[in-house]
Amino acid sequence: MKLDLATLVADFAAGLKRADAKRPQAVNVRTKKPFQPGIGPHSEAKTVELALGELAESRPDHYAGFETGVPYFEFPRQRCDVCLGEPPDWDWAIEVKMLRFLGDNGKPNDNILMHVLSPYPQHRSALTDCGKLARASLGERKAILIYGFDHDEWPLDPAIEAFELLAGRKVQLGLRESAMFLDLVHPVHANGRVFGWEIGAEPVLRIA
Repeated sequence: MKLDLATLVADFAAGLKRADAKRPQAVNVRTKKPFQPGIGPHSEAKTVELALGELAESRPDHYAGFETGVPYFEFPRQRCDVCLGEPPDWDWAIEVKMLRFLGDNGKPNDNILMHVLSPYPQHRSALTDCGKLARASLGERKAILIYGFDHDEWPLDPAIEAFELLAGRKVQLGLRESAMFLDLVHPVHANGRVFGWEIGAEPVLRIA
């Protein structure tokens, strides 16, 4: 049975939880000081690597052959975050974005929404990733995943709803799938969710 979006989203959440249980410790790139243990402080790319590494062990039928940084056929200087299946066509082409409102010390990360909602390609946001996926021939199916951490004063829902509103005007955006991950080891990044949408093969054309 081929992997569907709901399973992909739930599996990614489970992979995050499994990776977090090993208490990985990221290091501040600027100061070289270690962050507190847990998956939360890790970069987007490292989080994807750790989560999918866990899934490759627990669900090898779907994830053993995963590959990161796969060049797009149409624009080879740009790379897709994750491809699943068999090259060169792949079953899934997936772009992943992180939504982390607070840092390791609990202070707000003021520019995080740029990485999700910016309309400018230079920012490589989730919004512009949708357009890139829609125009690309890479992957039999395409998806955008956003994972993030919930906080009382910084819930994920408003940002996710804003993303859906903007992305739905640009591309064929499928129905939202989501899954929770809870009780992580980091005191700030303890709970969160993974959201996923399938992206249609072509952009939606609207007449003004």
